[in-house]
Amino acid sequence: MDNSSKRVSILYPTHISADYHIVSEVSLHDLGMDSFVKDLTDSETEQKAILKILSKITDNADVCGFRAGVFDDIYKNPSMCENMTALLDKVDFLKEYGSLKKKYDENVGVWELLHNLEELNEYIGYVEALYKCLDEADIHSDGLILLKEHIEKIYHDNGYDALKKDIARLKASTDNLKSVTVGINLNDRFEAESLGLISLNRQPFLKSNILGEFYDKISSKDKINDDTSWDENYKYHQVKPGSDTGFLEETARFTVAARNPLLYAGLASVPSADSSQDIKRYMNREATHLLSFTVRNLRETLSRYLNVTITDVTDLIPEFMFYIRFADRIRKLEKKGMSFVRPVALKREPFSRKMHARGIYNIKLIDAAIKNNGTIVKNDLDFDEDKIVYILTGANRGGKTTITQAVGQLFLLSQNGIYVPGDGFEYEPVDNIFTHFPADEDKTLDLGRLGEECKRFREIFFEATGKSLILLNETFSTTSFEEGYYIAHDSVNAIADKKIRAIYNTHMHKLAFEMTKDESDKNIIRSLIIRSDGEENAFKIAVSKPEGQSYAQSIAKRYGVTYESLMGEKP
Repeated sequence: MDNSSKRVSILYPTHISADYHIVSEVSLHDLGMDSFVKDLTDSETEQKAILKILSKITDNADVCGFRAGVFDDIYKNPSMCENMTALLDKVDFLKEYGSLKKKYDENVGVWELLHNLEELNEYIGYVEALYKCLDEADIHSDGLILLKEHIEKIYHDNGYDALKKDIARLKASTDNLKSVTVGINLNDRFEAESLGLISLNRQPFLKSNILGEFYDKISSKDKINDDTSWDENYKYHQVKPGSDTGFLEETARFTVAARNPLLYAGLASVPSADSSQDIKRYMNREATHLLSFTVRNLRETLSRYLNVTITDVTDLIPEFMFYIRFADRIRKLEKKGMSFVRPVALKREPFSRKMHARGIYNIKLIDAAIKNNGTIVKNDLDFDEDKIVYILTGANRGGKTTITQAVGQLFLLSQNGIYVPGDGFEYEPVDNIFTHFPADEDKTLDLGRLGEECKRFREIFFEATGKSLILLNETFSTTSFEEGYYIAHDSVNAIADKKIRAIYNTHMHKLAFEMTKDESDKNIIRSLIIRSDGEENAFKIAVSKPEGQSYAQSIAKRYGVTYESLMGEKP
């Protein structure tokens, strides 16, 4: 699938055209990645997100190098990771629980918009802090440098500096709101006919210069002003008769007009609604009318910045979390003696299927190695033009599956930019990783084990390309040796003809012997063995002829079942 999105990303660079493919959940499980990810975080949500990112790989060497650079920066700047995590958590909280994610329409009142604008102000602060965090860190990767430039561009191009000043002024204005001035119109019978909000005031209403004389006179003599002229130019908004009668009644009770028996009598017959809600709705609407220009601009501002900027940054949260969780885990493991190295993606024309691995090991061995004072068996292995398919043989429980898994782990981690377990790893990326490991018993009821194995292998073979990696674990071993041998022989030949990098681990030593007899450069199939000369060399591999007979002899001697030991004296 083509990554055509133009948003900023530290996993999927938009300036590099690349196709991405999905490694199946089955393959992730076969490689032991699901259990390793559980060691990265206790959050099931994060575990699922990490596995989802891990599964999406590309054979584009530039993308693999881009990711490796980002991870290298994150790994080497732990304080930046800590600060970034705290900031992104705040942004995520604001996105999920704040009001900024709401859609702004004409029915939203000024009070809600002012609150939302304050949240936007918080977000702007987080954007500034993210930029400062990246600016102060020692970063060298294209990914984080591009992100820093992008955040700076967001801030300046969207006028955040000016917006912050406007928010501060507007907030100062609304924070100082202490009272409102209301006007009531009367009909010929001294009944309240309509009411309007005249102004919002910074001072509490006690006895203003404008209404001071009126207040004094009406309190003592029921005197009525001759006109409605004011010393200042106030905007008047009329309340339609019948629409806010509850509010009219409540207002009358709390204004000086309530002291006039005629006025109060005129309101007494007006039915009362939920007066507190009426007052709130009325004040919200009338305040919005008074600040119509500000509100209109406010709506436009929020709508514009919400989608453009907040989404830009919040979309980065799972990507940063992905890198940070791996970096934290690897730092801890290195302190316990485990070795990890930055992978190097090779870009070659023509494609040569190269892999040069030194001192590699399976991440599933880490816990046991730590208990054993950090001791772990490391291996070297190469793929190149004349070593494309390996048939791996060795004793039962000798480490064949462990080595097979390790190779898949190397490609999966490296193509996501993560440091790999080992001392050195150079590779040409694969476009997908396919595994063919023994299936669970309940998945083979319909076809039987051999039928299920054949079906799965055929599906894998036709989906794989010359740039893929296939890992086969004791495939076709659930039938008789002769039947399994002939099926395996044809399958390995087909893989070799398609020039797919592959490791086929099997107990069929005859298969390895027969298919690697021709040691010319034209034969791209090689025999890979796990040496049997002592327990200290368990899991140690070598490119060599199969040692089926010597394995059997070694095991027989170890457990005393040779003819000589059986016919000798009873121990």
